[in-house]
Amino acid sequence: MKRDTHKPTGPTQRMLRVGELVRHALAQLFSRGEIEDPLLEGKVITVPEVRMTPDLKLANAYVMPLGGEGTDEVVAALNRHHKFIRGRIAPELDLKFAPDLKFFVDNTFEEFGKIDALLRSERVQRDLRDDEDDE
Repeated sequence: MKRDTHKPTGPTQRMLRVGELVRHALAQLFSRGEIEDPLLEGKVITVPEVRMTPDLKLANAYVMPLGGEGTDEVVAALNRHHKFIRGRIAPELDLKFAPDLKFFVDNTFEEFGKIDALLRSERVQRDLRDDEDDE
């Protein structure tokens, strides 16, 4: 009898749950403005997503400053302060080990804009009109 060796392709429920915990803790920390860095002063930083590794030891946090200005500098500043940030959010997570943090620019809004522009393009609109005429 063969054993089922199917591995899940996406994140597990636990990875998603812990990612949400980390995301909320980061959002609260950023809203309090506790990180002392001139690049981060006055910046409103959103955290749309946090992806956990299967062992829950690393949290990849995708962030975007409001207005999308200075994204690379903000991400670099957050990565410089990752140990401080980890120490501040660890008590809120209620985990055996606090995950290490890496910050990345969230490009989902940019990707959405590209897809939206493509769908609105004359070429796509023409194809849609041709499909309607065929019916």
